[in-house]
Amino acid sequence: MEKVASADGTPIAFEKLGSGPPLILIGGAFCDHRARAAGLPLARVLAHAMTVYCVDRRGRGESGDTPPYAVPREVEDVAAVVQAAGGAANMYGHSSGATLLIEYALAGLPAKKLALYEPPLVLAEHRERVPPDLPEQLAKLTTAGQRSETTRTHSSAMS
Repeated sequence: MEKVASADGTPIAFEKLGSGPPLILIGGAFCDHRARAAGLPLARVLAHAMTVYCVDRRGRGESGDTPPYAVPREVEDVAAVVQAAGGAANMYGHSSGATLLIEYALAGLPAKKLALYEPPLVLAEHRERVPPDLPEQLAKLTTAGQRSETTRTHSSAMS
């Protein structure tokens, strides 16, 4: 695994395979660089034609996790990997990784092409409102080290 420092100094790990134009893979919330949908299995298929960067997002796999968490920090993480890939790259994001790449593009950062698979976008008129204290509930559970319960609470609130 290679690592690059994000803007806040957090080490962001990635595995690099193949040769050719750069493609950066960003997985979902519960994924690291080995995930099927946006990790090594996909990279191995594409490595004959591209240089594929399989990223461990902040707090996952071999990447660091400097608190507090914020989406703009993850956007900076992607930007650091893009710089390591030569300053511009094609990018593929799965699930929340796709949403992260949308945030990256909205920030005006360099991207050649984006492929977004299953971004968890929800239109307000099609979903019940989540509990107003959901962020506090999730923070309390996370701080207490109850990651499984955090996932169950988040999933039930979002379904």
